[in-house]
Amino acid sequence: MRHFILALFIGLAAISARAQTYPDYTEIYVNDFADLLSEEDEDRIRGKLQELRRERGIEFTVVTIGLMSDYGHVGDIEPFATGLFNDWQVGNAGRNDGVMLLVARYDRKLRIEVGSGYGNDKNIPMKDIIDDVIVPRFKRDDYVGGIEDGVDAVIFDLTGSYPGEYDASFAQKALNRGKRFLDWIGGWIFVILAPLLGFPVQAYRRWQRNKPRICPNDGSQMERLDEAWDDNHLQKGQITEEELKSVDYDVWVCPKCDHVTVEAYKAWFSRYSACRSCGYRTVEGETEILEPATTSSTGTKRIDYHCLNCDDRWSVTRIIPRKSSSSSSGSFGGGSSSGGGASGSW
Repeated sequence: MRHFILALFIGLAAISARAQTYPDYTEIYVNDFADLLSEEDEDRIRGKLQELRRERGIEFTVVTIGLMSDYGHVGDIEPFATGLFNDWQVGNAGRNDGVMLLVARYDRKLRIEVGSGYGNDKNIPMKDIIDDVIVPRFKRDDYVGGIEDGVDAVIFDLTGSYPGEYDASFAQKALNRGKRFLDWIGGWIFVILAPLLGFPVQAYRRWQRNKPRICPNDGSQMERLDEAWDDNHLQKGQITEEELKSVDYDVWVCPKCDHVTVEAYKAWFSRYSACRSCGYRTVEGETEILEPATTSSTGTKRIDYHCLNCDDRWSVTRIIPRKSSSSSSGSFGGGSSSGGGASGSW
């Protein structure tokens, strides 16, 4: 019994330790661990965050990750974001006015975490920014636009000025507001028209899947099996693809001669890719930064691939481009958060 309790204690301690794991930041402005941003995107966003810190003294950092479970966390994004914020100590230690925009790509969750100096004053404004600015773009897989527009909106809420406008005249600010409004209108026109334009494609695909199939052997009309029965006619890899939702299969059977036809329909958006060994879309990848890029040298990252069907594993190493001279690898100011901010999903 004593050994069992000791083993249980060690196991719980290991789980607890794993739950406290957070990524190490490579710089204080943009840490794109999920590879959502190009080097040019990072430079552009970094410039806005540097300007905010220089002009208003506010530390604002953008973080993207693949999955929270990569760091031992399963569940809501709020405790993970607060823990990461405090682990990095974002913001000024005296004012606690830091801000973190965290995007968990494959969890499809995001959060804007704010320092404890704001209290609850920023909860509603940050929620509005997430729902009205960021999420609509994320739903269109426009991660760059969602992140950058979200950064602009947060900066405006904090300072009353958009990036590049801190010393602008009233007339110039008014002109910029007009341009942003036109961009916003254009975005909503796309949101309205995109489903209408996509409807014929979706309707055709449904018709294609549902139209009767004729048996090539005897000309009889075939029957499509439901999900509970079609697994009997699928390979192990195909079943795994369906479980991962990377591919959906329809199985048609002739009631007279038992001829079987299996048809595959790939998911339009999936985190899984084709395996080099078995060929099924059952491969997931995890990126680890081996050597961060700096302003004077390139970095390296390793991508570990794992096939969830045949268990093949392999790794590739890639070069991370050298950061521009505008990058900053310094450290945060010692701030903390008590859980203020807002969250969303898409």
